[in-house]
Amino acid sequence: MEYVFYLIIISGLAALYFKKQAVVEDNSEEDKTRISELEIKLATTESEVKQQQQKIDIANAKTTSFEQVKSEKTQIEERLKNVENERNSLKNSNISLNKAEEVRNENIRKSLNATVTLQESLEKEKERLNDERVKESEEYFEKMKLTWGNHEKDVESHLKLICRNNIINYISQEDFPHPRNKPDNSIEIMDQLIIFDAKSPANNDLTNFPKYIKLQTENLKKYAKHDNVKNDLFLVIPSNTLSVIKQFTYNIGDYNVYIITKDALEPIILSLKKIEEYEFADKLSPEERDNICRIIGKFAHTTKRRIQIDQFFAEEFLDTLSKAKQLPREILESVIQFENADKLNPPMEKRNKEILTKDLKEKSEQLKKEIEMREIPEITTKIEFKD
Repeated sequence: MEYVFYLIIISGLAALYFKKQAVVEDNSEEDKTRISELEIKLATTESEVKQQQQKIDIANAKTTSFEQVKSEKTQIEERLKNVENERNSLKNSNISLNKAEEVRNENIRKSLNATVTLQESLEKEKERLNDERVKESEEYFEKMKLTWGNHEKDVESHLKLICRNNIINYISQEDFPHPRNKPDNSIEIMDQLIIFDAKSPANNDLTNFPKYIKLQTENLKKYAKHDNVKNDLFLVIPSNTLSVIKQFTYNIGDYNVYIITKDALEPIILSLKKIEEYEFADKLSPEERDNICRIIGKFAHTTKRRIQIDQFFAEEFLDTLSKAKQLPREILESVIQFENADKLNPPMEKRNKEILTKDLKEKSEQLKKEIEMREIPEITTKIEFKD
């Protein structure tokens, strides 16, 4: 529209120009005044055209600026839209993270509760196991105390049985010929009294027991001073106290003291009885005396070693039994059922029936043959003990 207006003004100016020329040619000087007026109007019109042109230019500039503003607005709207989308995305991400955080916190809470429950359960189980250990320890010491309390009677009964089976004279406290000093037990071989004094701990604390035994070896002098008492004396202790005993032989000077257990009584007594086969002990040659001493020493050493081995395996078996309680409850109940159903029947010892070495050797040979026939591989295990 502005462009058309501009053309109209130009056309008017051209018409005026041609009209002026026509007036110049056709009219006379009289019309010069009219022409001047027309020239003034033309100048005025040209000025107006310039003003209109300026307005057109300003309008065009404003139009260009408007287009730029419109373009910028479009860009801003697009950026605003992108920011809005990003804000929505961040909002959704924040919601997801909050939900994940809530789930994680819930899982942590459950884990903490489970951990606390497990810890409480472990503490209860620990207390139960400690109570069981304390109870087992108390029961064990009660059994030990009971064993120690009956030790003197057991040694006396065992000695009487050995003497009865091997026709040896047993001397009780009442029959001991020296009234001031009466040992627990004694036997008579070749007119000599052999002392077997039973000793046991006074309480559960075994730390002082070795010192007590050493003091008792010195107190045996009251028996050794008699001429008809053999200068080899024996202190009989319970087998479950061997672990604290480090010294088993004491040479006091005028007499010797040997620390033994009830299981060693029979082989030692049989070894001492072997001397009766000689009519006169003073006529024994040095070699024969050494042989007797060697046999007695071998019996004593073998007996102590057997007691040490039995005690070692007893401790291992007890440790294994205590570890078996750690098995799952169902397996442990099944094990207890099998244990209750099983039964061991070792050979029964009959009174006045001698255990022959020949029979033992034949049984050993029979076992070796059965092992070879069944092709059972031999297992060699080396176990070292300290004397």
